[in-house]
Order: sequence, then structure tokens, then C-alpha cells
Amino acid sequence: MMGRRGFLALGSVAAALGVMGFASRSRPLPVPPPLSAPEGPLQVFHLGHSLVGPDMPHMLAQLAPGGHGYNSQLGSGTSLRAHWEPEDNILDFETANQAPAFRDAKEAIGSGGYGAVVLTEMVELRDALKYFDASKYLGKWADLARGASPAPRIYLYETWHRLDDAEGWLERIDADLETLWTRKLLGPDSRRNSGHPVYLIPGGQVLAAVARAAEAGEIPGVASRESLFARTPEGGLDSIHINDLGAYAVALTHYAVLYQRSPEGLPYQLTRRDGSPAEAFSAEGAAKVQQIVWDAVRALPRTGIAAGSSG
Repeated sequence: MMGRRGFLALGSVAAALGVMGFASRSRPLPVPPPLSAPEGPLQVFHLGHSLVGPDMPHMLAQLAPGGHGYNSQLGSGTSLRAHWEPEDNILDFETANQAPAFRDAKEAIGSGGYGAVVLTEMVELRDALKYFDASKYLGKWADLARGASPAPRIYLYETWHRLDDAEGWLERIDADLETLWTRKLLGPDSRRNSGHPVYLIPGGQVLAAVARAAEAGEIPGVASRESLFARTPEGGLDSIHINDLGAYAVALTHYAVLYQRSPEGLPYQLTRRDGSPAEAFSAEGAAKVQQIVWDAVRALPRTGIAAGSSG
């Protein structure tokens, strides 16, 4: 850090550099160009934690074209740094990573065997940025993917914070997308790699939109944001982990962005990773959620979907 200066001239230079630095930080981020739809089914690698979980990628595979496959490396509350640094502990590594889904992340992402890589950062995101070098490690994982042959498309999965967040759950989702997820987490990598950018899978934005619709009485059988979240073994509300309905909405979001297609008309009665039937929206409710997902992802250029796309 620059020390204190005793001379006016040097102070003026420092002030000028400070202004330049502020201008650099505040200038608009490059918006990634629209993507074309993949020509066929994708092989996808998911890197993250329990907000990916075992069931959502399995649901995505049931929604996607035949031949879609996936692998993952997960943990509990795991940062991108912990996944990268071998000396860092990954909580619940053994239980979160089971065959056949598990594959070592560095080996997989650098292999060239995937059409898409989805990166997930820990939450609280402010802590990830402040204490765990989130933007730096996002860049490391993205660069590993860029170095693969062939290089995959790269995505950041935007998640959410706790329902009982002191600043408000919807309020955090609304405010954090630009200030934290886009500008602070994606920003440094976006400026360096505009030719091969990291695109956005807006899971938090979709959950918020579905919750708002539910609370407005627009989704039959679902009346609140809590209806999208899991229950603890004791029966209380789990304020961070989604249930089958939430996982379905997030899987639709992944489908829409990865395949650049509308999810409208997709199946809504799916299974969990263990083969058991997943809780499902009604047919009418699922159709409404599918519409909400498509509207949400088309509204955000960082998803790669061209404005006005009909899917």
C-alpha cells in the first residue's frame, strides 16, 4: 500500500492515480456477445457446493436433450479457492462427491471433455470477495477452462443468500446482482477476457421472480417463497437450501441458458438423484414457472440469450 507522502507534487500524482483507478473500477463492464444454441447435447461440469447439490444437475439431465451428461465436484459452503488450493479443507467432501457424478475438478475442467463448465461461489458472497479472493479464483478456474482443447463455454451460477438475511432476501437478490456478482466477482475476469467471457446462470434472479409470482397468487398451489425451500430433519424451515420445487426452477434456468432455448413445454414430473419421485408443481404451475424462467433469462444479456429471442 502506498505510504504517506510529504510533498505536494507527489500528493497530486497520487490523487490523480486515485481518480484514474476509480474511473477504471466504475467503467461499464463489457457485455458478452449472444451465443448460438449448442448443436447437440452437452457434457457439463458443475463446480460448487450444496446450492448445486445432487438433485438439480440430475433434473437438468432429464430436461435436456438425450445424451446430456454431467460430472461435479461439490462441498458444503465451499469457496472457489478451497476447490483450487489442495491444502484447503472442503467440508463434507466424501459425502458430497459420490460416483458416478464425481470427477476431480482440475482434471475435468482442463480435459477438454465438456461443452460447458458452471462455476459456483460460496455465500455469504461479501465474505467470499473479502476473505477468499473470489474474483481471483473465478479467474483461475475460468483460465483453466479456456486452456482446454476444445475450450468449453464458461458460466457463473448466481445463487442467493439466506431467507432470514437481515437486509431482506429479495432485497439482497435485487441489489447484489450488479454490485457483487457482476461488478466485483465477474468484473476483473470480464475485462481481461472479453473474447471468451464467463456468462451468467441467474438462479437467484429466477427464484426471486418465482417467489414474487407465488406471493401474488399467480402459481397454483404455491403461495410463498418458503414453499421453494427445504425443511430440516426437525421440520423447521431451511432458510438457504431449496426443495424439489426450487431445484426444478433452477434446473430450468440452467437448461434455458446452457441450451439457449425456451424451457416452456418441458416435463415437470421428474426424479431425484436417488430415483425417487420429486415433488412437482401442478401442470399449470409448472407452465407458469417455465414462462417466468424464460422471461428472466432473456432480460439479462449476460446469459448469452439475444434480446427478443423466441427460443
